[in-house]
Amino acid sequence: MDCGFNGSKVMETPNIDALSKKGMVFNNAYAGAGNCAPSRASLISGRYSPTHGVYAVGSTTRGPVDLMKLVPVRNTISLNPSFKTIAEGLKGNGYATAIFGKWHLADSGDTRPEAQGFDLYFEGRKKQSDKKSNTENDPKGVFSLTNEAIKFMQANKEKPFFTYLAHHAIHSKLEARPQSIEKFRKRGLNEKMAIYAACTYDLDASVGVILDYLRKSGLDKNTLVIFTSDNGATQLSSQEPLRGNKGCYYEGGIREPFVAYWPDRIKPGTVNSTPIINLDFYPTFMALAGDKKFKGDGEDLMPLLLGQRSTTIRKSIYWYFPGYLDNPVIRGRDKVFRSRPVAVIRKGDFKLHLYLEEWILDGGKDRINDNNSVELYNIRTDEGEHNNLTSSNVAKRNELLNDLLNWMEKTKAPLPTKITATNKPVQGNVSGEN
Repeated sequence: MDCGFNGSKVMETPNIDALSKKGMVFNNAYAGAGNCAPSRASLISGRYSPTHGVYAVGSTTRGPVDLMKLVPVRNTISLNPSFKTIAEGLKGNGYATAIFGKWHLADSGDTRPEAQGFDLYFEGRKKQSDKKSNTENDPKGVFSLTNEAIKFMQANKEKPFFTYLAHHAIHSKLEARPQSIEKFRKRGLNEKMAIYAACTYDLDASVGVILDYLRKSGLDKNTLVIFTSDNGATQLSSQEPLRGNKGCYYEGGIREPFVAYWPDRIKPGTVNSTPIINLDFYPTFMALAGDKKFKGDGEDLMPLLLGQRSTTIRKSIYWYFPGYLDNPVIRGRDKVFRSRPVAVIRKGDFKLHLYLEEWILDGGKDRINDNNSVELYNIRTDEGEHNNLTSSNVAKRNELLNDLLNWMEKTKAPLPTKITATNKPVQGNVSGEN
């Protein structure tokens, strides 16, 4: 998501910008995946993608199957009920729990939020794919979701609560209040960008309403507020200087805005450059609830938030996408797909992409010097991922590659398979910006 505090010259986000000055900004914060459903699965479960098996929205065979070189790993569209969710963990420690807005992990039977630890689920519209506008003054449901979240917090103000406010904005279909759209038309933006900016502006207004309620009720002193997103921006918005957009695993697809705010506990106006990922929410919230038993894939961030430590204990974070996602991205590797099968590691300043088609079909490690399977970047000096260091920094390439391969083995990450006469990709049923 574009925010003013991240340098956007188009979006106006005064409330989020003010929040960034009052709290701690992590400028290397990441989503658990390049698009919405798998990222949310990681947030809710505290697990990496190979463990929960949610890799995409709907299907991992999205795009022209005749241009796919491998048979992708089959996708899971819901979070297995065997996983203890962040809501279940907090509920077990006396918290009231609620989700408002976008669940995006199937919603029937034992996969519904109410069956996975949430006391209350208020979606606010029929479903994410609903293309019909709601009321003219709140077409994306931003303010109805906000008001319901405040009602929940007010009703539970005498006990611990967990409020997961997951707006449908700014996902497509882009909609906003007429007066917000007109504001950006007057700035000379084209119609699509005016609506996009207005949708973001309305979401920012929601942040302001929530913060105002917490302050006036006195709950702000005992409430940790985190603002973030689930994936990179769509093609409507350039992510420069970052490469790519939503759906890919370059920085533009997975790096997120992240602000943590807690008056008198988190030092205002601080910036931390430690790489973090949304899997960290689960252990962080559990530690805050006084329960450190959860052993997921993330790390408790409370020592960083409270200034007790400047960086995480872990050395690396990972991503895994064993499928195909249609619609190429800005400055992408591919002219057809946003992403082909890929595994990624970020370790310190460096980030390595392992492309599984070339790795599996073109000789793997034995041919690593010429099979184009690996890209290596120094994110600190080259956050735009322009300069591939695979050949010039072989030692670092091998270090990260070995770490990534060991992680894939440890997590039992399923590999895409070779195409045969009886084993071919089957066209998926979802396309577009999801």
